[in-house]
Amino acid sequence: MPQSNNGSKLHLPKFWSRRVRSALVHVVALAQYAVVYTRGWAADSRNTRVRLRATIEQLQQEIALLRAEIRIKDARLASVPAQRRPHYPPCERLEILQLRGARAWSIQQTADAFLVTAATLRCWMHRLEETGPKALVQVRAPVNKFPEFVRQAVQQLQALCPSLGKKKLADILARAGLHLGVTTVGRFRKGMPQPTRPLPGPATSPTRIVTAKRPNHVWHIDLTTVPTQAGFWCSWLPWALPQSWPFCYWVALVLDHFSRRVMGCAIFTQAPTAVAIRRFLGKVIRDAGTAPRYLISDKGSPFWPTAGYGRWCRRRDIRPRFGAVGKRGSIAVIERLIQTVKFELTRSLRIPLRRVVWQHELRGRLGWYNEHRPHTTLQGRTPNEAYFHRRPAHRRPRWEPRPHWPRGAPCARPQVLVAGQPGSSFALEVQVLGGDRSLPVVRLGRAG
Repeated sequence: MPQSNNGSKLHLPKFWSRRVRSALVHVVALAQYAVVYTRGWAADSRNTRVRLRATIEQLQQEIALLRAEIRIKDARLASVPAQRRPHYPPCERLEILQLRGARAWSIQQTADAFLVTAATLRCWMHRLEETGPKALVQVRAPVNKFPEFVRQAVQQLQALCPSLGKKKLADILARAGLHLGVTTVGRFRKGMPQPTRPLPGPATSPTRIVTAKRPNHVWHIDLTTVPTQAGFWCSWLPWALPQSWPFCYWVALVLDHFSRRVMGCAIFTQAPTAVAIRRFLGKVIRDAGTAPRYLISDKGSPFWPTAGYGRWCRRRDIRPRFGAVGKRGSIAVIERLIQTVKFELTRSLRIPLRRVVWQHELRGRLGWYNEHRPHTTLQGRTPNEAYFHRRPAHRRPRWEPRPHWPRGAPCARPQVLVAGQPGSSFALEVQVLGGDRSLPVVRLGRAG
């Protein structure tokens, strides 16, 4: 058809049909960019209905993406013949039958959902009441000598706080008064002993080491980015280069080396300048009531001497130190805190686009980190206990649930006295901060 003189002609690139698949990826990324930008505006709106609508659309998108992931994984497993697919363990078979009752599925619906045959499910239902170690469907059997309620307490705490490892569970229970070994907690959690890890080799000590001898002696400061949509990658320029809101936040953290206590945090919508970092450090020093002797950072642009950082430190009698370029472990303490913030404290949190909400959530989680999270480096103490020189909670008299355990026999470290008589039972009380199961406050109360 001839082109009209008034209309504009669409110039298609040569061999455009060879770029269709690449164009699909770029179009999806472009649509995601537009959605995130619009959703960020809506989440920061003063209108409550607009913010609620943005949250609903975000959750709907997340559900659609999760369904697409499950569909792709099911398609891969369905391509394997039924006889060659991995078999479900006996405990998972019982969980499948329980889920069938909870969802009110038929035999065929359950078989389609878990990629098994209907005859297999009928066999599981007929042999449901079998007993013994060779039963087709069975529950998890205890594999330790502790009373049953101890195993249930550990598994209940693990279910309430799935992000905690076995070492962290043992430390939290020790603070509550129940001293269990790390391997014992591992057996309670997974039903089998865990393989031992190889011991790390001897580390070479670098020169000019700054050792923290007291609180507020050595501080660390660093910057990191936290994505708002679980990823801030974009497939085209120039949006693949900058890292700023609404795709991510910049977070500044200050840590006391001696006690591992977070002294302060700040949130920025884009890469902070040297002036903003100095203003943030001044606020942290005022809140703490003192300035550190040493302040360790990397060699980023806000901390470089030409940005006024060195003069600012000298006026406050602070000696700045920088991590060695290319040397592992020079700023490992603050890097470990950043890893904890990203993958432990905020793993179960959908980072909000509204800055005020995110700042409130982050400060609440860092407050839990300082007050309730035990540290292996501090021998099970929390940062506040080390910073304020308080008596550690795991040094108080402990519970002993084994009735025939000798009072003078040692227990899991730290070895403390027994409160009352051996064989006492307890009830597990778990409170979560802000409804987040990754932030538990555990206490043990006397059972009625």
